[in-house]
Amino acid sequence: MEQASGSRLRVGLALLLALAALLAPWSPAAATAREPRAGGRTGSAWLPYWGDTDAAYRDALRHASQLHTVSPFWYQATSDSTVTGHEGAGRRSVVDGLHGAGIDVVPTVTETLGAEEMAGLMHDRRRRTDHVEALLRIMDSRPYDGLDLDYESMAVTRDKEVRARVRTGYSALVEQLCARLHAREAQCVVTVPARVRGAGEAFDYEELGRYADRVRIMGYDLHWSGGDAGPLSARDWYGEFLRYATSTIPRNKIEVAFPGYGWDWISGITGHAAHRTWKEAEALREREDAEYLFDERSGTPHFTYRKDGEDHEVWYQDARGVRELMPLLRKYGVRGTGLWALGFEDPETWAALRGE
Repeated sequence: MEQASGSRLRVGLALLLALAALLAPWSPAAATAREPRAGGRTGSAWLPYWGDTDAAYRDALRHASQLHTVSPFWYQATSDSTVTGHEGAGRRSVVDGLHGAGIDVVPTVTETLGAEEMAGLMHDRRRRTDHVEALLRIMDSRPYDGLDLDYESMAVTRDKEVRARVRTGYSALVEQLCARLHAREAQCVVTVPARVRGAGEAFDYEELGRYADRVRIMGYDLHWSGGDAGPLSARDWYGEFLRYATSTIPRNKIEVAFPGYGWDWISGITGHAAHRTWKEAEALREREDAEYLFDERSGTPHFTYRKDGEDHEVWYQDARGVRELMPLLRKYGVRGTGLWALGFEDPETWAALRGE
């Protein structure tokens, strides 16, 4: 009798808990998108709209067994309520072909408005909602699986107050957008710079990690076209930003994107480096008969050459460099990887990303 009574109590308690769950207010932060169609794969990659996009698309198909997501770099926000497409944006053959290979298509949207304008937009509820609606129109224009926000120009400011407003405003924008995407069972992805050594302060990792399904960290441009010559990435730099990222974002949401490119500086001239994909850099090195050098400290290849009376210094990334950095991801429990960008990379990079 006591056993039967206890059983009835447990059933009654279970029913009360179920009813409470049904009546509880819905929380956007609690909503999540469906898992990617290729749930066991660990990689994502961007597909550029410039250059040989067909070759980049074929590159994705060749490596579909590693890719759960491809993000075509197709859209940019140019006002509160306007998101425009680059050449080839929304190409159905690409979307359908990637889907056929079991790869989700989550196009990337950039913005051109800058720090002050974006801060004002994101802190105004009406303007922010208009912006979210414009993004959702892109989402609904094709059978996309979500959106990737890569809002970088808004982070370029020396004004600390504006940067702080961008940080809080962007968190509010991402919360609102993610809730709307999740209601469609779509993915909400954000791409951010590495938060280390004063960089990336316009992005609140903890808040973004709470709302987004994935946070892609750009593991490149430690040295960039607008600065002095040097490696795009480095072991100690990876260790620093991974330590911070994994302390603020759930590890299963983090992806670290590797570069498939580099920069070509003219010695003594700062801020005017030329972009070189891995393929371009290697072709240049062979053409100039330059010695392949590898910086053990950073884990990055480089070489020098002379042209038209000027000395050049090229730093880039290849499969050897990726192999040098992958142990740091494993150390911090991060499995997700990314690649900027399809068609740029050393072909052996894919084996390196697999840990081979």
